[in-house]
Amino acid sequence: MALQGPEELGEQVEEPEDLDDQDASSISPAEEITLPPGPGGEDEPEEALLLPWDRFSTWLHCICVVGFDLELGQAVEDENNPNSFSLFQKTSICYLSFPDSNSGCLGDTQFCFRFRQGSNRKPSLGCFLETTDRDAPPCLKVRGHYYGYVYFRQVRDKSLKRGYFQKSLVLISKLPYVTFFHSLLKIMAPEYFEKQEPCLEAACNDIDRWPTPHPGRILTLPIMGVVIKIRIPTCYDKPGTSQLVQSAQSDSQVSIVLPTIHEVDLFRCFYPVFFHIQMLWELVLLGEALVVMAPSPAESSDTVLALVSCISPLRYCSDFRPYFTIHDSEFKEYTTRTQAPPSVILGVTNPFFAKTLQHWPHIIRIGDMKQAGEMAKQMKVKKLKNLKTLDSKPGVYTAYKPYLNKDEDIIKQLQKGVQQKRPSAAQNAIIRRYFLELTQSFMIPLERYVASLMPLQKSISPWKSPPQLRPFIQQDFMKTLEKAGPQLTSRLKGDWIGLYRHFLKSSNFDGWFRNRRREMTQKLEALHLEALCEEDLQQRVQKHSEVETVDLVLKLKDKLTQAEREQLPVRPGTVAKLRAHIEAVILALPEDLQGILHKPSTP
Repeated sequence: MALQGPEELGEQVEEPEDLDDQDASSISPAEEITLPPGPGGEDEPEEALLLPWDRFSTWLHCICVVGFDLELGQAVEDENNPNSFSLFQKTSICYLSFPDSNSGCLGDTQFCFRFRQGSNRKPSLGCFLETTDRDAPPCLKVRGHYYGYVYFRQVRDKSLKRGYFQKSLVLISKLPYVTFFHSLLKIMAPEYFEKQEPCLEAACNDIDRWPTPHPGRILTLPIMGVVIKIRIPTCYDKPGTSQLVQSAQSDSQVSIVLPTIHEVDLFRCFYPVFFHIQMLWELVLLGEALVVMAPSPAESSDTVLALVSCISPLRYCSDFRPYFTIHDSEFKEYTTRTQAPPSVILGVTNPFFAKTLQHWPHIIRIGDMKQAGEMAKQMKVKKLKNLKTLDSKPGVYTAYKPYLNKDEDIIKQLQKGVQQKRPSAAQNAIIRRYFLELTQSFMIPLERYVASLMPLQKSISPWKSPPQLRPFIQQDFMKTLEKAGPQLTSRLKGDWIGLYRHFLKSSNFDGWFRNRRREMTQKLEALHLEALCEEDLQQRVQKHSEVETVDLVLKLKDKLTQAEREQLPVRPGTVAKLRAHIEAVILALPEDLQGILHKPSTP
């Protein structure tokens, strides 16, 4: 029997309330605590409009079971949403859900992959996804990709022809909540391998009772008899802090508290190459083509995710694949020698890539990740000259010359921690803070200059179109660095000017500036709307003809539609106040015009 899920149960579950009564005695109900939203908006997730199984769909796209067939190879055995992917996508998922044969992963292995998504979105989820994206931090915004979270088990089994039991439980989601979904799989997968389908059906029902993952919420999520407590981060959080509050009353039934839903252990991931972390930060910042060659998908995916997060809170805007195989649909695109390697970070395990990608400019070779208390012999600084002769030793192979002088202090601090057996969590906190301060020092001058492109508020007139942002002029920005550059907040010396010149050509700058320009344009629109609210519209229309008044009403209605569609950051009550003004103006018109203007506008 196939797993029951969003597609199969759509007709059976006509009254979702009935689900709340199932297993009520054995599992605590899902609970949410909503923190105040950030500045600039009213927090109104339209959960009341969600259809049956929409709550499940806000967390997961589907759950797959991938097994090994002697004749077919990897194959999807079960899927709770069988029409969600094309045959080509399913084939790709199958290959990505198993380690390469050379990896030799015995026992249980967890990793993740990422692939491009199609246009299959439930209409009822549109409002939720837009609201979530608005309040999410840059690194957690939903982009055009799915994430696959894998729990792979390989154990000896003499009863099988192949001699091994090989199977993966895979969660497919649009959400990049890596830590959370890996923790979820640790609960679900062992139960599944023991009890098979029935427990997955129960898990699907549990997930469909969860509140939606809206930024700012603290949630307690029951799953298969266990309760997980998490907080969904927002773009208003102070970088480098955790806002998961403890509550003795609500935590009495909580089994697991996750301080983060998406951050990986940076120190463990960078440990094999931590002498080069500053250079790696530059390469990621500049959107350079990077490939991580690792012995297993777990190390490959963790290292790629660590690289992407090292420039946080700046969003990494290029493509990245935590685990990439020769069967991937982008294999030819990413390995061709007829053009320069694309701006992408790939994680690979197949030795074939050592030859296929040897023309790539930057290659990170990592061995088995040691325990944080062991000092690896391979950690000596390597001479990075020849990219073609890749040996098995860990290291960074590149001809890249860093713009900034090496920060010896952070290396000494981390080495001292290894020698003194400092806890891994403390080492992780040190390296995360180091990256955060480095990124902030680099971005503050850019933020300051872009803020200066904003027109003065006094230039906003309610009866004129909002003023335009001034253009970004590279030469003008460079002039600001002499007195207000990164030297104000960073002790590092080096060619900061060269680093900025290179960065301004990168996809990371393009993505960041597009986002900032959109935010500032919306702020101008919001200020313009607020200025209109302060005007006495009834007094103004007395000086105009009926035709001009009707034209004004139509334009104001368009402004309201834009404010709601784009969720402009207006002060609370602004939209309601302007709507009341419009209604008062309409009521002052003749009845025939009132009837026309009260008709809903066609989209």
